[in-house]
Amino acid sequence: MSEQLSLDYIRYRISRDPQRLYAWFQDNWAHSRRLRVASYAAGIGLVLLVLAWATLARNLPDAESLVDYETPLPTVVRGIDGEIVHSYARERRVQLQYVDFPQQLIEAFLSAEDKTFFTHGGVDITGTLGAVVDYALKVGSGERAVGGSTITQQVAKNLLLGDEYSVTRKLKEMILATRIESVLTKDEILELYLNEIPLGRRSFGVQAAARAYFDKDVDDLDLHEAAFLAILPKAPERYGRTKFERLAIERRNFVLDQMVANDFITAQAADQAKAEPLGLVQQRRERSADAGYFLEEVRRQLIDKFGETAEAGPNSVYSGGLWVRTSLDMELQNAARDSLRAGLLRYHGNRGFTGPIATLNPENGDLHSQLASSNLSISYENWRIGVIVSAGSSAMIGFTDGKDYSLVDPPATLKVGDVVASVPSGNGYVLRGVPEVSGAFLAEAPQTGRILAMQGGFDSRLGAFNRATQALRQPGSTIKPFVYAAGLDQGMTPATQVPDQTFCVYQGANLGEKCFRNFGGGGGGVHTMRWGLEQSRNLMTVHIADMTGMPNVIQTFERVGIGSYEPYYAFALGAGDTTVARMVNAYAALANWGRQNEGTVIDYVQDRRGKVIYRADKRDCNGCNMDQWDGKPMPRFEPSGKQVLDPRTAFQVVHMLQGVVTRGTAVRLRDLNLPLFGKTGTTSGPTNAWFVGGSPDIIAGMYVGFDQPRNLGGWVQGGNTAGPIMKQFVQETRKRWVAEDFVAPPGVRMVKIDRVSGKRVFEGTPTEDPKAAIIWEAFKPDTEPPRATRSDAIAAKRNEILELIRRAREGDELGQGNGDGQSQRPGDFVEEQGGVY
Repeated sequence: MSEQLSLDYIRYRISRDPQRLYAWFQDNWAHSRRLRVASYAAGIGLVLLVLAWATLARNLPDAESLVDYETPLPTVVRGIDGEIVHSYARERRVQLQYVDFPQQLIEAFLSAEDKTFFTHGGVDITGTLGAVVDYALKVGSGERAVGGSTITQQVAKNLLLGDEYSVTRKLKEMILATRIESVLTKDEILELYLNEIPLGRRSFGVQAAARAYFDKDVDDLDLHEAAFLAILPKAPERYGRTKFERLAIERRNFVLDQMVANDFITAQAADQAKAEPLGLVQQRRERSADAGYFLEEVRRQLIDKFGETAEAGPNSVYSGGLWVRTSLDMELQNAARDSLRAGLLRYHGNRGFTGPIATLNPENGDLHSQLASSNLSISYENWRIGVIVSAGSSAMIGFTDGKDYSLVDPPATLKVGDVVASVPSGNGYVLRGVPEVSGAFLAEAPQTGRILAMQGGFDSRLGAFNRATQALRQPGSTIKPFVYAAGLDQGMTPATQVPDQTFCVYQGANLGEKCFRNFGGGGGGVHTMRWGLEQSRNLMTVHIADMTGMPNVIQTFERVGIGSYEPYYAFALGAGDTTVARMVNAYAALANWGRQNEGTVIDYVQDRRGKVIYRADKRDCNGCNMDQWDGKPMPRFEPSGKQVLDPRTAFQVVHMLQGVVTRGTAVRLRDLNLPLFGKTGTTSGPTNAWFVGGSPDIIAGMYVGFDQPRNLGGWVQGGNTAGPIMKQFVQETRKRWVAEDFVAPPGVRMVKIDRVSGKRVFEGTPTEDPKAAIIWEAFKPDTEPPRATRSDAIAAKRNEILELIRRAREGDELGQGNGDGQSQRPGDFVEEQGGVY
């Protein structure tokens, strides 16, 4: 009963009091000027407030967009073994779930930034009023007022509005904060905040900052470290610097005191944390495998497929959070890098300093800063890249850390601004010469096309130009195996006799006659195709191209991807431009029974949730994912790649190229005692020195030459310049090279022949002796040579007839017959043999 009376009383007051207020207002309106002025002011203020609210709120970003917000994340790259080798990132970012954040870290940020976070609705009125007062006091002073923003407001600012300093932005921030609180839970807001807050050192989010400042994960942070991270939102680029260490410690200790006041920690724990130093680690470069050329090629291909930034789509390289599995084999990569460098340094010899790597302009500002922004560096032994800050007899070299040192025996040609390589020497530095000559190295798995290693120059930090994929060079004699392949396809065999004799061709009235010659001159006679390939005879190659037809040769080049050329004989000797990557891929087809796979550096790509969005191997395997075995044969993948050569032709070429290593121009590789095949190449000049070849499992190719082609020196050949690079590569990775020989495909007959004449033999056995007279040779069915040629048979019969005539004459002289009273006549023997020769 009493409750009913109370409700009636309340309803009575609600209806009665406004009526009394309205009556009072009517009675005083006409008599009180102050009331009228106040009413008008209040009305105008209310209208302005509504208009301002409508204006500010009308074009604000949609708070609901944060429900599906994706944190921009870097792309992580893994090698062939699954280990992380690199990341493509312009900012340090790591995304964690709310449950991954340690409670102590959360409490530190709440104490430093927003202790009422779990109770307010997005805006803290007390904090806002304080910010208004502080703003009013600092108007015109140039100082920035205290923000007074809650964590929710900071999320609105960082993700939706930007960091504009104005009253308008603050009002928008407050409106958005209330909207965010209506669409996200407190845990979700805090998760966004701790993942997105900028904390200096290019770090966004607490996990990235923990790594940047302490080289720890958030789970491993001590109390004083968590408190330090919590002070960074106020001045992220200030508190992490050594000169502001005292201010950072004061602010950190303030946060610890606030944690005590909020009952998050005890006073004793706070005192222990205050006694700790900041303990910041030095800023360092992101950890990355020393495979710059390979990783840059991966980055380029990813950008082509998915775009560079968030504007290009959800899977962009620098914000999509991709996980990329590559074919990078670090053991082979390190060997490729070291072998190529050693080859370049061997050629460089004792030339010493040959000129600056680059030149900076002193008029553009501090040379140390210019050097740092140039990103030029080197990773070789103890070499360092520096800039000449003073020249002359007392020349000084400066580094990116701002320190200068004296140079020992500086050359007179040095100028201020020259960027050079140097090594420590006593209290100073001495110059080192980065080889002016350059080159490239690439290794590939022939069965899959996966590129295992790639080195596009001496060091990718000195320049991003990748000579393995971008440099167009003449391949020289490394192209000859494909001329021979074209000949084999047209009916020739490895035992076919080819003239090693002058070959001239009329090129028209303007060019006249062109005559080809062997490298180093010489020639003459007729030899087997095998011998011509082993000894890299130019004249024999041109004769083969002529007998085969240059259009057929050019078509073979195109099928294996070397290049597209006009049908001129010079291209049969490697005068056309191509790349190391194309040549290696073509040789991989030879080793893979003529089946060619596209060279790839990326195996597959996953999005941030693990879904595969790109796969290099696009083959389908029907039935591989069935729930139960259906009793039918096991499902299998179809062969990968494209058949570009007859498998038998490919094997014949490989078999001949093994002879190049055994007794030909690449004989220096023979003592590796491996079943290797390959071909050297030396272009006119010589301007390029090549080797391409390998085993059934690894194909490698390399060249040495100047970027602007010029003469390397008359002594340079592929065998003595590129060959040692290949040899060192194999030696450094010896356990990766199995001693299993190449397997012949169906349809190949192995026949014993005389190595020099190419004639078939039936007696004797081939041996391991490189100079053995009898060898096994690969033939297609019905192309193997007979035991004796027609001319051989004629000569043999002629000798037999002459021998009979001689014996007959001797018998007549002695008065002896043939045993039956008749003498045997030469003509009778010929008729009995039934031969007409």
